[in-house]
Amino acid sequence: MGSGGILWSEWVKLRSIRSTWWLYGMLFAVTVGLGAQVASALGFGTADVEPTREALQALGVYTSAVSTDFTGLIVSVLAVLFMAGEYGSGMIGTTLTSVPKRVPALLAKAIVFAVVTFAVSAVAVVITALLSVAMLSGRGIGIDLGDALYWRAQLGVVLYLVLAGLIGFAIGAILRSTTGGIAVALGVLFAAPIAVSLFIKGSSQMWIQNVGGLLPTELGEALFSHPGQWAFIAPGAPPLQPTPGLWAFEPWQAGLLLLAWVIALLAVAATLLKRRDV
Repeated sequence: MGSGGILWSEWVKLRSIRSTWWLYGMLFAVTVGLGAQVASALGFGTADVEPTREALQALGVYTSAVSTDFTGLIVSVLAVLFMAGEYGSGMIGTTLTSVPKRVPALLAKAIVFAVVTFAVSAVAVVITALLSVAMLSGRGIGIDLGDALYWRAQLGVVLYLVLAGLIGFAIGAILRSTTGGIAVALGVLFAAPIAVSLFIKGSSQMWIQNVGGLLPTELGEALFSHPGQWAFIAPGAPPLQPTPGLWAFEPWQAGLLLLAWVIALLAVAATLLKRRDV
């Protein structure tokens, strides 16, 4: 089977799974719904200091990014179901018979999942951005849609969801179990950051904080960060200065580190796929 046929086969599989559309629908609803709720309620209150343009732009980004704690989990669960579900149904045997080299089948699944997730997430984020801009404008808060950094941060939201999903996908391929894959994916994206943050509070060791900053959720926050986010959090306060010895990643650096997570986990998954019987 050629590469085009493999990709088409995986697309048919993805769209035929009922949970696919339920979970993508949840991603869309949570992104738009939570963004609209935040846009209708969030502002600068009675701050004495007039918010800067950067702070306003960061507020606009926040309406799209506020849902990522939930939507990141949604795409991860979907990815595990898409990959590990074939082992539960026994369909993996048919897949590997059609693609004896195995690794192309794994990569085709990952590509199809990434493309569809990117498309759904991009539509959800753009609609959320435009809706929040309209709602904020009605409250006298103007967002500049011509700001390239604003759209770069919005793109960061989309890329984070794709990469978080691929992390779940690779975990599902490694464990070959939907239950185990979902548990580990949720642990990496949800439980681990909480545990590390509690550990950090009880320790003054800089290396612990730096390790915590390498977790996918922390890298995601750096990926879709906006330069004006500190002005949004604390209007009128001086810019936050970097702590000596503490790693602070630019969006492109955070994106590459997240990609490194994906590549490393997919490499493990590909190695195990070639060595296992199924």
